[in-house]
Amino acid sequence: MIDVLSDLFILRGAPVHIRSDNGPEFAAKAVREWIAAVGSRTAFIEPGSPWENGYCESFNARLRDELLNGEIFYSLAEAKAVIEGWRRHYNAVRPHSSLGYRPPAPEVALWPAAQPRPAPPATPTVASGRS
Repeated sequence: MIDVLSDLFILRGAPVHIRSDNGPEFAAKAVREWIAAVGSRTAFIEPGSPWENGYCESFNARLRDELLNGEIFYSLAEAKAVIEGWRRHYNAVRPHSSLGYRPPAPEVALWPAAQPRPAPPATPTVASGRS
C-alpha cells in the first residue's frame, strides 16, 4: 500500500487527508505512520456509516448479502463469471427504489426490423451444358 501511495503522491502531491474505510490496508500501523511522516492525515469512514459514503456502503452491503455470503468460488474464472452475472442483473434488471423502481441501465432490445439479418444463401450459378 505504501508503494502505491508513494507513486500517487509523486505524481499528484501529498493530499491533506486520505479518506478510507477501516480496512486492514489503512488501519495497519506502518501505513498510518508513513501517512503521518509525509505530512498527510487519515480520515477514516466509520464501518457501516452510510452518511459518510452512502453509495459504496449500500452497494457493498448488497453485494455481500446477495452474492458473496452465499457463494464459494473454486477458481478466479468462476468468480469472474458469477460476479459479472450478478453485476448485469444489478444494473440492468433489478429495480432500484431511488429510480422509481426502474433499473439504472436497462438492457436494450432491438425491434425486429432493426436487427441484423443474415445474408441470403449464395445460389451457385450453374453453367448450362450447351455450347
